[in-house]
Amino acid sequence: MSYAEAKILDQSLIPVVDIQPLRDGSDPKGVAKLLHAASQKLGFIYIKGHGIPEEVIDSARAGAYEFFGQTEPVKDAVKVTAKHRGWLGQGGAKMKDGAKADLKESFIWGHEDDDDRTLMDHDLRGENIWPAELPHMSQQAMAYFQHAHKVAHHLMRGFALGLDLDEDFFLKTASRPLSRASYVYYPAQPADLGSSQFGVGPHTDFGVLTVLCQDSVGGLQVEDASGDWIQAPPIEGTLIVNVADLLSRWTDGAYKSTPHRVVNSSGKKRLSIVLAFDPNPETVIDAKDVFGNQHVSQETATTCGEYLTWRFEKAFAYRKKSK
Repeated sequence: MSYAEAKILDQSLIPVVDIQPLRDGSDPKGVAKLLHAASQKLGFIYIKGHGIPEEVIDSARAGAYEFFGQTEPVKDAVKVTAKHRGWLGQGGAKMKDGAKADLKESFIWGHEDDDDRTLMDHDLRGENIWPAELPHMSQQAMAYFQHAHKVAHHLMRGFALGLDLDEDFFLKTASRPLSRASYVYYPAQPADLGSSQFGVGPHTDFGVLTVLCQDSVGGLQVEDASGDWIQAPPIEGTLIVNVADLLSRWTDGAYKSTPHRVVNSSGKKRLSIVLAFDPNPETVIDAKDVFGNQHVSQETATTCGEYLTWRFEKAFAYRKKSK
């Protein structure tokens, strides 16, 4: 038996974009033009000049490995809640009906207000929970979250400019975001599990935008327009971001939300740090707001909160059991 295969990356399909001129205001429209073009191809973009200090990334990664190295009782004490916070063990997620459960395990946390409070106005928003045995974990994780969230805001401004919209178009209702982050741990995947087994199976991301910090191991694969899988290996000094389903819906498919998967054939453990950016739950996702009232949209309007609830119910076994 063998692993699912993927072709070597053609860099023209997933370009590297320096967002420093967007962040510092020296050439925001130039960066926006590049983001706009890439989003209409595969919707995956390597970004450099992101501004997250290396020490923040290293600290978060160290905290994640310390957590995943804990005993089962320690992790089980912070088992995922109904509000999607905490530890989700191996086999807890399945990306589509009939697929094998993912090999990954995750630890999930989310946005907190400035007073360390978390609102309870949506079923995917609740108090973050942290293992008592790791007193520094919350500080490490939240520091990374705050930096990555700023990156997401810069990118959303860039996407708006690329669409000739006001730069705050996608951020008008983002004061109480549904954004979540997760540490995602992939054990070494034996070849004898076969080509239909994945660290995470083929899927598109649910929300608006994903900001991914890979380690040096690799394993991310993206489906191209012809249906072939290509490798999206780590590039030193970059993050990789991708358009998710709600941003594709908001732009009526102009921006592509592309299937991707993880195959960890390295023989080593792999760790990713994921930031899923989503605005407030009441945010209306309607392509007419982007293209004008005369535009005939492929999808009906929805809200960020309604859509995420629907997608999470389909993907996570623990949510089905709670019903």
